[in-house]
Amino acid sequence: MLKSDLCELYRAYIACLNARDWPTLGRFVHEEVVHNGRRLRLSGYRDMLKRDVDDIPDLSFDVQMLLSDPPYIASRIGFDCTPKGMFLGLPVDGRKVSFAENVIYEFRDERIVQVWSVIDKAAIEAQLFARRN
Repeated sequence: MLKSDLCELYRAYIACLNARDWPTLGRFVHEEVVHNGRRLRLSGYRDMLKRDVDDIPDLSFDVQMLLSDPPYIASRIGFDCTPKGMFLGLPVDGRKVSFAENVIYEFRDERIVQVWSVIDKAAIEAQLFARRN
């Protein structure tokens, strides 16, 4: 797959997430997807995303950086959102926070088969701490 084709496919995946188009998710995510070492399968991955949206109703994925080296995509995704309660073990409780997720995806058969994700929890902690002082 060409770099430009993989980037286009990835951006379509992000658009699917932002549209909450869960029935279409299987077009982008492999049935045997693994997330941070855990085999979730497509149904578990979909459930994880739905929980994220339930916990963060204004969740929107903003691709800030995108690198392609097929079959891999590396992306920095920005978030400016309002989690309802606890988020990553932090008492966000409806306060707006900004943070980034650094994520690498492996594609097979034009679908995501492996995801390695790290969220910048320290950025959220700094915002919560700054508001208390």
